[in-house]
Amino acid sequence: MMCNILIAGVGGQGTVLASRVIASAAMKRGFNVRTTETIGMAQRGGSVVGHTRIGDKIFSPMIPCGGAHVMLAFEPAEAVRNLHFLAEDGALLVLDSAVKPATVALSGVSYDAEVMTDYLRNNVQKAIIINGETLKERCGMTLNVAMLGVAAQSGVFHSTRKRS
Repeated sequence: MMCNILIAGVGGQGTVLASRVIASAAMKRGFNVRTTETIGMAQRGGSVVGHTRIGDKIFSPMIPCGGAHVMLAFEPAEAVRNLHFLAEDGALLVLDSAVKPATVALSGVSYDAEVMTDYLRNNVQKAIIINGETLKERCGMTLNVAMLGVAAQSGVFHSTRKRS
């Protein structure tokens, strides 16, 4: 059994915490787990990517390109930017609201979440686009925790059990 889960977002969205919650839950169930994060200017809204690998024979915490069975993206541009990690038959769950980097906000350049979510919908076979505002209203909790609930409810973690 092997399950590779990539979580992508920007600083302040709880990407690292979400990775740790998944890893902790897997360890409590007796699985071997390896995790790592790549953090770029995270305190300033920069890219944050969490790699979580669950399985019997894991030698590296880094998910190889094309090796993520599941990608959770808290920001659509980060989903697009990290799409090379998603396996061809992998599942993508992505929030639909963009977080504009300071450089984009100051420059006036277009940063349209709808363009990015349309791209993902058209290029990922198993893409689930989630309305972040609706999710926040219904759950009454932070979006990272709510996204973990959506992922668990969707069954994407269970569909990876038989992979090797």
